[in-house]
Parts: sequence; structure tokens; C-alpha cells
Amino acid sequence: MDDDYQKRRVLEKNRIRRRGIYLLPNLFTTAALFAGFFAIVQAMNLNFDQAAIAIYVAMVLDGLDGRVARLTRTQSAFGAEYDSLADVISFGAAPALVIYEWSLRGMGKLGWIAAFVYVAGAALRLARFNTMLEVQDKRWFQGMPSPAAAALVAGFVFVVDDYGIDPENMRWLAFVVTLFAGLTMVSNLKYYSFKTINLRKSYPFVAILLFVVFFALLSYQPATVLFAMFVVYAISGFAVSAWQALRRRPASTG
Repeated sequence: MDDDYQKRRVLEKNRIRRRGIYLLPNLFTTAALFAGFFAIVQAMNLNFDQAAIAIYVAMVLDGLDGRVARLTRTQSAFGAEYDSLADVISFGAAPALVIYEWSLRGMGKLGWIAAFVYVAGAALRLARFNTMLEVQDKRWFQGMPSPAAAALVAGFVFVVDDYGIDPENMRWLAFVVTLFAGLTMVSNLKYYSFKTINLRKSYPFVAILLFVVFFALLSYQPATVLFAMFVVYAISGFAVSAWQALRRRPASTG
């Protein structure tokens, strides 16, 4: 009788433990969510450079929460769902509202339609990612990931603001960038995921030198370097997909 009682107690403790929420990775997710919310607030206060920087911070924190969960073996279904919901705010609503308040508002209906297309693209991208998580090739993303799309939009705002250009003169370019980012997220283009990079592995000296040069350039002109980096990443999806399509094409016979 005592043995049965002890077994029931152990089973009950295990059920409670499984229902628990791991604190450390979810703290990073909460911080990323706060950064996204902070970006919205700063956009409403017309502090667009701070709003753009907050979206970059959210992107860094979003990249850390999954790694922390894997390193500490604290992955959970709750964490995955919470991360997706936070991403909708930080990389969906926040960038759309920032660029809308910054420039698209002056375009009337076209402005908020472009912003909505971006938000819908981010939500659809995240939903598709979650449903394909078990079958997708870990080396590649299908469609541009939402953090990169958010960084592209925020980077555009950041670099134009940094050069002191009037946002009113950039309306149509902002419109194109917003639509491009939103539609590219739900495309079938292949984007490198960087998940295969192993920080415990040794790399050649040239790789370290390139990192040093990158951080030196970043400290000198952060707005331009960050925007250029994500423009290159956005274009890389077209280049990779075109290359893979060419490789699959059967050789013509003479």
C-alpha cells in the first residue's frame, strides 16, 4: 500500500514538473517582447532611431533564447509558443508600426495596406515555420525569417534617419521595402539559417580577422553597416534559390 502511494506521489510530482515553466529562456523571450513593445512606444513618440535600435535588440535576444534553452536543456512547448507570440509583436507589429508612423502614414490607405501586408506576412511566416519545424531542412529557412525582415525594415528607417533625409521624400521607397519584406517572408526562397555554425569548432584566422573588421565598421557607421548586411541577406535568398534551380535543371543534350 505504501509503495503504491509513493508511486502516485512520484507521478504527481513529474506531472507538476512538466507543467512548470523554465525561467531562463523565457526571460530572454520576455526581454525580446519588451524590446518590440519599446520600439512601438518610441515610434509613437517620434523617436525613430531608438525604435529601430530596439528592434535590433529584440532580434539579438530572440536568437539567444533558443540557444540558451538548448544549452541548458530547458526546451518546452510553452517556450516555443511564447516565442512565436512574442515574435509576432517584435518582428511583425513593431516594424510595421514604426515604418508606418515614420513615413507610410502620409500615403493614406496605401500606407496602412503596406504595413498590414507586412504584419500578415510575419504572422503567416511564423505559422508556417511552426507547422514545418519537424520536416524542414535545418540548414535553410523557407522564406526570409521574420527577425531578418524586421531588421531590414528597421535598418531602412535607421539609415535614412541617420543621414538626416526627410522621410516624406522616401515614402515610395519605404512602401516598396515594406511590401518586399512582407512578401519575401511568405515566399519559397531559401535562406541560410546559420544553425549549423558550431561555436565550439575551430575556425581559420581569416574568419576571426573578418569579425574584427566587421565590428570595426559597425562601430564606425552602425546604421549603414547593419542595413547593408540585411540587404545582402535579403538578396541571398534569390541567389541561393536561383542556384539550386539551375543545379536541378537537366543538362541539355546536343
